[in-house]
Amino acid sequence: MPVSIRKLTGRIGAVVEGVDLTAPSDPLTVTTLRDALNEHKALVFDDVHLDNTGQERAAGWFGELTTAHPNVPAADGTTNVLAVDSETSKANEWHTDVTFVVNPPQVTTLRSIVTTPYGGETLIANAAAAYRELPEPLRGLADSLRVVHTNQYDYARPSATTAQRQEYDKVFVSTPYEAEHPVVGVHPLTGERGLFIGGFAKRIVGLSSNDSAELLRIYQSYVTRPENILRWAWSPNQLLIFDNRITQHYGVDNYDDHPRRLNRVTVAGDVPVGVDGRRSEQLVGDASHYSKVPAVAA
Repeated sequence: MPVSIRKLTGRIGAVVEGVDLTAPSDPLTVTTLRDALNEHKALVFDDVHLDNTGQERAAGWFGELTTAHPNVPAADGTTNVLAVDSETSKANEWHTDVTFVVNPPQVTTLRSIVTTPYGGETLIANAAAAYRELPEPLRGLADSLRVVHTNQYDYARPSATTAQRQEYDKVFVSTPYEAEHPVVGVHPLTGERGLFIGGFAKRIVGLSSNDSAELLRIYQSYVTRPENILRWAWSPNQLLIFDNRITQHYGVDNYDDHPRRLNRVTVAGDVPVGVDGRRSEQLVGDASHYSKVPAVAA
């Protein structure tokens, strides 16, 4: 069966058919998927029957894996799998994964383990489309800005906490991390510029906290315009792969108290580079146990 790629929206997302994720990788298939990911930013695979090892193997088609998380233990005795479980956390704020380290993951994979009878969608936003929509004065300003990202604010913190969720919060922030990134990152494979902000971005360098918050709010409003968003409703046995370098995502908390679990595996990324060619810097913490810095994350 030939590989089929069908767009889901005009700006982000595609369904991929004709790829056996349980088979050994081959260069042509990997190149096809990488090209599709560069174009569509998020790829969906239906009717996949993968265990944790299979998900790790499929994610590995895109590069070397990170460990599960800099602070949170891996799931089920694995090294690379993080449980995104409603019992302990809800990622219901816009964010890009692990941007508080100097080289955030380049690719995130999510596999449906427990789905909800309603709600529980994952939203994914195209940050390159957001950048293109900026008025020129805002775009020029963004090109010149740097922003500090930190894990000392937990995007997964729910409004009503249980003991399990409080414990998760403590673990999440147990070792502090801060990284300084460009507000606009240049994608290393496509050259596209995208707004590199989200829930961990807390302080624009050189601005007060109030001014930072206001300016980040303005830029974030472009990322989350409905036209830039894929709203994915989960079914059993699905795999979602998205380019973490140029997207944000949000787990919608609209499923009452039903259990929901996705298993996450991420691929190590390069150090982001701004429009001026300046690379990101780690300010606080050493995350080398989480992710090596590849020379080229292709």
